[in-house]
Amino acid sequence: MDRFQELNAFVAVVEAGGFSAAARRTGDSQSAISKAVGSLEARLGIQLFNRSTRSVILTEQGRKYYERMKPLLDEMALADGEIVESRLEVSGLVRVAASATFGRLHVLPLIPRLLALYPKLELDLRLSDSVWDLPAEGIDLSIRVSPLKHPDAVVKKVASTSLVCAGSRQYFERHGIPETPAELVDHNCLVFNDMSDWPFQGPDGSFSVAVRGNLRSNTVETILSAVKDGIGIGMFNRASLVGELRHPDIMTVLDEFVGSTRDVSLVWPNRKFIPARVRKVTEFFATALASLTDHSATACRTPPRR
Repeated sequence: MDRFQELNAFVAVVEAGGFSAAARRTGDSQSAISKAVGSLEARLGIQLFNRSTRSVILTEQGRKYYERMKPLLDEMALADGEIVESRLEVSGLVRVAASATFGRLHVLPLIPRLLALYPKLELDLRLSDSVWDLPAEGIDLSIRVSPLKHPDAVVKKVASTSLVCAGSRQYFERHGIPETPAELVDHNCLVFNDMSDWPFQGPDGSFSVAVRGNLRSNTVETILSAVKDGIGIGMFNRASLVGELRHPDIMTVLDEFVGSTRDVSLVWPNRKFIPARVRKVTEFFATALASLTDHSATACRTPPRR
C-alpha cells in the first residue's frame, strides 16, 4: 500500500478520534482507513493505537510517531499549495490596514498601480490610527509607522522616517519659539494617543520631555489640523507631513535635538501558509515603500516677526 496513503489515514484517525470519523473526514470507507493503518503498523512493526469497542487511543509510540510525522505532512501540503498557486493568476480578497495619515499620503497613491498589476485582485483597504488585532479583524497585511509590539506576527521594516517638532507661525508669534526641549513645559503641546513623552537627542545622549496641552487625539489628522490652526505644537513623523512641511505657515523647531526615527513596517500574521495573493501584495508594498524618503521637504525655520 502507498506509504502516503497510510500516513494520511493514520493522521486522520488521530485527529478525528476514531476510524469511522476519519472515514467521514477523508471520504474513504472505514474499511479502507482501517486497512491503511493496519498496513502502516505492520510495516513499522509497532502498535500505533489501543483499540476497544468504545475508543481508539494512541499508544506512546503512536503519539511520538504522530508528533514526528504531522509536521512533515504539513510541509508537504504547504509545498503543494505554493506550487499550485504559483501557476494561478493572482485573484481574491486581501485586507490591508494602514495608519490613516500615512496611508492617505503614501499607500493610496499606490493602489491604482497595484490593481493594474493584478486586475483580479480584490482589495479591502482600512485606514486607521488604531492598532489592529490582525487575526481577529481578518487583516492580511498592516502597514505601520510606530514602535511595534506584535509577538504573534511577522514584522518587516521597509523604510524609516525621522521625527519633527512643528507648529504654526501664528502660534510662535504669540508664544515664542522654544530653544531647548525643556522649554516645551511652557508651551501647549498637542498629544497623539498617549505619546506625552517626546524623545530628543542631546550631547549626553537620548532623553525625553513630558509634555502636556489642552488637546490630545487618537488621530494624527486631528493633531495636524490643530497645529495648522495655531493651537499648539505637535510631534510628527516627517512622512506624515509631506505637504504641510512646504506650507509657508508651518515651521519646525528644536531640529538640532530631534534625531529619532520611526520604522515603516509591514506586519502580517505569523502562519505557515500565506496565500499567493497576500504574498504578492506584501512584496508589492515592500518594494514600493522601500523608496520612501523624507522627501527632502523642510519647513522654514525663520523666526517669526514679533
